Amino acid sequence: MMSNWLRYFCVLLSISIQYASSFVPSNLICSDRQQKLHGWVQDDGGEWEWEEDDQNYAPPKVDTTAVAVATPTLPSGTFRPKQSLGQNFLRDGNTVNKIIRAFHQDATRDRPNLDRIIELGPGAGALTDSLVKTYGAEILECIEIDDRSVELLRQKHPKLLVQHQDVLQVDYPEMAEKEGHPLVVIGNLPYYITSQILFALADASHFGAVNSATVTMQWEVAQRMVALPSTKDYGILSVVFQLYADTNCHFKIPPTVFYPMPKVDSALVGLHFLGPSALRKRLAGVDPVNLRRVVTTAFQQRRKTVRNSLKKLTKEIKSGDAEKAKALLDGPPLPLPTTVIEARENGDQFASSQELPEDWAKKRPEEFTPGQFVELTRLLYGPVNDSEDTRKPFRYKVWRKRKHGAS
Repeated sequence: MMSNWLRYFCVLLSISIQYASSFVPSNLICSDRQQKLHGWVQDDGGEWEWEEDDQNYAPPKVDTTAVAVATPTLPSGTFRPKQSLGQNFLRDGNTVNKIIRAFHQDATRDRPNLDRIIELGPGAGALTDSLVKTYGAEILECIEIDDRSVELLRQKHPKLLVQHQDVLQVDYPEMAEKEGHPLVVIGNLPYYITSQILFALADASHFGAVNSATVTMQWEVAQRMVALPSTKDYGILSVVFQLYADTNCHFKIPPTVFYPMPKVDSALVGLHFLGPSALRKRLAGVDPVNLRRVVTTAFQQRRKTVRNSLKKLTKEIKSGDAEKAKALLDGPPLPLPTTVIEARENGDQFASSQELPEDWAKKRPEEFTPGQFVELTRLLYGPVNDSEDTRKPFRYKVWRKRKHGAS
């Protein structure tokens, strides 16, 4: 009698499981045929782990076991992290090792050898020590505002060039001109000035001054940089850095690897800047200053349609003529420039999502791709004739604050 009830119970359980599974989204059901999660791989034991960006990665010629060291021993009682400077020192050797590997991958994407590396905010020198061991002190240059760090690093590495300077005041184009080639940058960035450092790097790319940057930042900031349209994280950072660079979030960093421990997760982000030539092709004559006005104005009221959020700006562009502004907002989009059409026909992914829809004015800013923001700017400020000279120099400051960097 018990065996019959047991069989009956098993049949009911099987039916229940099949019924419940029908409500589970297919992308959450694991199977051998399932496409792998982007950036993750499953090991033999069924656990998911972060996939290395390049399976064929070959580390530089260095003893990697020597790289994985803890935070350097600091002078007792004299080197407490300063909250005013946003200092959170790396203290985990394995994390440092992963950062160096990702940096090497980013920095050598277009060049086999590195002859100058710029480190922003070295602090106690966790990254610095590993960079010196890997590449040598002679090719590393550090930018540090904390005089204690400057003294410590100069004592530890006499051949190391340490600039006692505010990272927000760095003149990257001048540094690149002095070196004779674009810079590669690495740094553990303070949370409170991360966006300003990133915007300075974007402006520097107008002149081809920065080739790549591999930097730590708050996880939420990293997510905004790589966010897709129509998501809650999509915003100004998404538009700027998906327009100006190939942006990749390498991996998440837990608070436990820092001292003091921050209250949030961090991320390592790699940026490979397009440079002025490729950026000009994407902009196709659009002035980055005008683009900034359109993007920032639109996202100040991100829940409104662009017809409403850009109404005041459009009227201003039309010299206060309300009728002309209304006609522009009610009108159709402009045809794509021939250069953009050619890029799209050649398979350029950015250009393929650049065309504005007919109902563009009814869209919210979060629904526009970075390329569509370029076309929206062209529509509002007027088209550029294909024969017009688009080699007009970019401005020195577009995204960074005027008080930062040389005038």
